[in-house]
Amino acid sequence: MNPTTPDGRYFVVNGKLWRCSNPALDEHERQRLVNALMAARRAVKAAKASGDPDELKTARAAVDRAKVGLGERGPVWWDDGAPDFNRHKVGNTPYAEWYQTLDAVDS
Repeated sequence: MNPTTPDGRYFVVNGKLWRCSNPALDEHERQRLVNALMAARRAVKAAKASGDPDELKTARAAVDRAKVGLGERGPVWWDDGAPDFNRHKVGNTPYAEWYQTLDAVDS
């Protein structure tokens, strides 16, 4: 399992922060958006296989819409004014010290 920052805003993969879904979404809406995301990802795969650039553009836009709806892209879902560190190397963020403690625990 990938570690999640103490504030629940990001998970870490290969030393990079990725924004978590908005925990304030109700379960029905979250599931609807996850289903839309999975369908859009399948559409991207099909569009790549077909070689149709318009189909690929449409499918990628659907992925983006679902991710924005989930809170993984677009405006941040928290309201305390903290900046967004999505896709930043964790070592270059305020989470660096926390992340280093994970290595110490694993050793």
